[in-house]
Amino acid sequence: MRVATWNVNSIRARVGRVVDWLVREDVDVLGMQEIKCKESQFPFEAFQEAGYDVVLHGLNQWNGVAFASRLPMEDVANTFTGMPGFGKPLDDGSLPLEARALGVTVDGVRLWTLYVPNGRALDDPHYSYKLAWLQELAEQTKAWLAAHPDQPLALMGDWNIAPLDSDVWDLSVFEGATHVSAPERAAFAAFEQIGLSDVVRPLVPTGYTYWDYKQLRFPRNEGMRIDFIMGSQPFAELVADARIDRNERKGDAPSDHVPVVVDLDLDASGDDDDRPMIFG
Repeated sequence: MRVATWNVNSIRARVGRVVDWLVREDVDVLGMQEIKCKESQFPFEAFQEAGYDVVLHGLNQWNGVAFASRLPMEDVANTFTGMPGFGKPLDDGSLPLEARALGVTVDGVRLWTLYVPNGRALDDPHYSYKLAWLQELAEQTKAWLAAHPDQPLALMGDWNIAPLDSDVWDLSVFEGATHVSAPERAAFAAFEQIGLSDVVRPLVPTGYTYWDYKQLRFPRNEGMRIDFIMGSQPFAELVADARIDRNERKGDAPSDHVPVVVDLDLDASGDDDDRPMIFG
């Protein structure tokens, strides 16, 4: 099963590009972030014509997450227990929950597509929200792992954190900024401490996943590695190969992020199928 994550930065602006990539690269399941639309605005038809069903969680023109899959999706959840909210308080005093998390089960594998809050600045309330959001996600993930120790689990998406110095082109540029601060990196490391691991880095040790549109960042390769697939041990054991599709940052109207892809060997003893392989 080929699984991918991609911050598409507005699915309506890039639907043709995303669907073409899905078909060309023979992807079974894609977790998307920043779809930036409500369900009534999502371009379902293009995906359906290509053989993909879609489930999504989108509330407005900001944020939004979705899955496109040509395999059945079950146990859909559009929030995790205890997920913090942000923004203007509602009538009951609670904070509105943003469209940042979506979970499905595909062929026995539990997958979450996540758009972690950006944080904006170290002194911004959004930064505290980001840390609280990650802390609660880690707590719920720990509980899930304890309850389902044998089921493969992956948390994938735009984490808005560069956990290593090598995950940014020039660390000095980020002095006093988000994405590389010690609390953010500690929040990322918390997932490793409870049993998840970056299943892509061992196979793809270098490479960025995001380049800003400004200041010729992509031509200069001034990027960041902030998109990850964090898998449980049962998930990691299924990973046969991985890649970062850097070429999707090229061409007309690309997203500022690129897809991150893993191949899962769900039945090593079974007969090989006739799907084309993308890894040489």
